Amino acid sequence: MKITTGFVGREQALTELFATTFTTSEGPDEGALIADLVRDLLAETPTKDIRVFCAEDEGLVIGAAIFTRLTYSHDPHVVFMLSPMAVAPARQRQGMGKALLAHALEALRADGIQIAITYGDPNYYGRVGFVPITENQARAPLPLSLPHGWLGQSLTEDEMPILQGPSTCVSALNRSGVW
Repeated sequence: MKITTGFVGREQALTELFATTFTTSEGPDEGALIADLVRDLLAETPTKDIRVFCAEDEGLVIGAAIFTRLTYSHDPHVVFMLSPMAVAPARQRQGMGKALLAHALEALRADGIQIAITYGDPNYYGRVGFVPITENQARAPLPLSLPHGWLGQSLTEDEMPILQGPSTCVSALNRSGVW
């Protein structure tokens, strides 16, 4: 497995990976929703506000993690949010997702990003340092349907701070169906 950064020229492969992965695990409606989200994230998000990490095997994209900027109106911290992430169904439970996320988080840290947030399974994301956070610690841009899945971590040596003010996500994530 090789981990690469960027998505130009891989938009279709990434969209298909997310569609297949989420259709397999959550059903066709969720697969279509996440495929549309990924398509919009890749097409609409300014370059400075998106980081895409791909796991590849023999030239095929078999895993991906998409991070986008999350802005807190009264806070100077640089925050990026992981959403979504996928590993091809046939390649799951082999440590690939953990390796991909560890690589991505280290790259974000090296780029000066201070906080990583995600919205997902605490047991899974806890393996790479995410811990449950409250909306008092970091407000979500939209109402959370599963507040126990709001997770964060500091990418510096400091503890996870309380982020000040309301938050704004990139436009593609500004849809209630994914929250």
